[in-house]
Amino acid sequence: MESESRCIGNVENTSWERMRYYGRAWTVLVVGLFLFALSIVLQVKSDLGLGPWDVFHVGAARVSSLSLGQVSIITGLGVIILAYLVARVKPGPGTIANMILIGVFVDWTYGLVPTMTELPFKIAMFVSGLLLMGLATAVYIGAGLGAGPRDSLMLGLHRVTGLSVRVTRTFIEASVFTVGVLLGGKFGLGTLLFVVGIGAVVQLFLALLKVETHP
Repeated sequence: MESESRCIGNVENTSWERMRYYGRAWTVLVVGLFLFALSIVLQVKSDLGLGPWDVFHVGAARVSSLSLGQVSIITGLGVIILAYLVARVKPGPGTIANMILIGVFVDWTYGLVPTMTELPFKIAMFVSGLLLMGLATAVYIGAGLGAGPRDSLMLGLHRVTGLSVRVTRTFIEASVFTVGVLLGGKFGLGTLLFVVGIGAVVQLFLALLKVETHP
């Protein structure tokens, strides 16, 4: 009888620990996605140019009959498929949450952040957004619930090629930027700073937060 009670207690403890683990993981994920959305808004409001993926989205929307939101969703699905085909990266619940929540948080915070008009403040806001994006990426990947579509591709190529996260991310951003420009997407100084800097920033915060990038 005592043995049976101990067994039941262990099952209950295991279930409770599992609930606590996923509760913490989802909290970390949502915080990371909120910070990521805020980083996008900071970069957009700096008015120094769109990020490479947004350059691509605008260009693709320009040559198609799709809206910007539809292009973003379709691109996300396409990148998930590509990440699986190239590196067998399976989407997790965090991947789906990424596609949905970032858009919601962007809409929520967009009106709260002012648009900068003076160049020093524009640069400061853009750099803050870039650094925050690196931190947010490390935070939500560290939740262990699956990276977003674009980060899944980044990590997949990182694992398959053995190249650093910095090189892999820079290659992806530069490729997307080039295609976006060819499609007619708009870009500026901020776009070029993003292409050059985002890989190093993401790699820095992954290392600082000790986030595992290999299975």
